[in-house]
Amino acid sequence: MSSKPGVLEPLRVRVRRFQFIVGLGFLSLVLGAMLSVSLVIRLQERVSALPFDLVRLGVAVVLENLWILAVLPVLCYGASRIVALRPWNTALGAAATGGLFVLALNFVRDGTEGLLEWNLGTVLRLVAFAGGILLSARAIRAGRAAAERGSTAAQVKAEARKSEYDEFLKAAEADGARLEQREGASAQAPAAVAPEATAQAATPDATPEGTSSPPGEVPKTPAA
Repeated sequence: MSSKPGVLEPLRVRVRRFQFIVGLGFLSLVLGAMLSVSLVIRLQERVSALPFDLVRLGVAVVLENLWILAVLPVLCYGASRIVALRPWNTALGAAATGGLFVLALNFVRDGTEGLLEWNLGTVLRLVAFAGGILLSARAIRAGRAAAERGSTAAQVKAEARKSEYDEFLKAAEADGARLEQREGASAQAPAAVAPEATAQAATPDATPEGTSSPPGEVPKTPAA
C-alpha cells in the first residue's frame, strides 16, 4: 500500500499540469473576448473608415484574436514567475484549448461550412494563432528568467543577512567572554583579601609565656 502513492505521484503531477494549462487557455479566451468586444464597440467606426479592405481585415483579425496575441502571453508570463512551466508545452496546450473553444463556437454559429471555408481571413487567423503561440512561449521564457534573477537576488540578500548575523553573534560572544573575565577577576580579588582578614582576627591578645609582669603587680602564689 505504501508504494502506490509514489507510483501515482508523477501521474497526479501531469494531471494537475494539464488542468492548469487548460484553465490558462480558457481564462485567456474569456478575458480576451471581453477585451475584444469592448475594443470593437469603440473602434468600429474608425475601422470601417479605413481606406483599404486588407487593412480593415488585418485590424479585425487582430481584434478578434487578442486572447492569444495579448492576453495569453501576459498570463503565461505571470504564471511562469510563480510556477516552473515548459515554454512550448504550455503555449501549445493553452492555445489549443482556446482554439478548440473558438472552433466549437464557430461550428455552433456557422455549421461545417464555416469550418471548411478557406479565404484570406482564415490564413490571417492561422498566422495570428501561430504568432500567439510564439509570443506565449517567449513570455514563459522571459518569466522564468525573471524568476531566476529574483531568486538569485534573494539568495544574495539572505547570504548577506546571514554573514551580518554571524558577525553580530561573534561580537556578542566576544563581549560575553570579556564580561565573564571581568566578573571572574572581581570575584578573585575579595577571595584573596578574605584569608588575610581571617589571619589578623585569629591573632591572640594575651601576652606570651616568658614575658615579665608589668611593675606594681605581685605574682600570686598559691598558699601551702
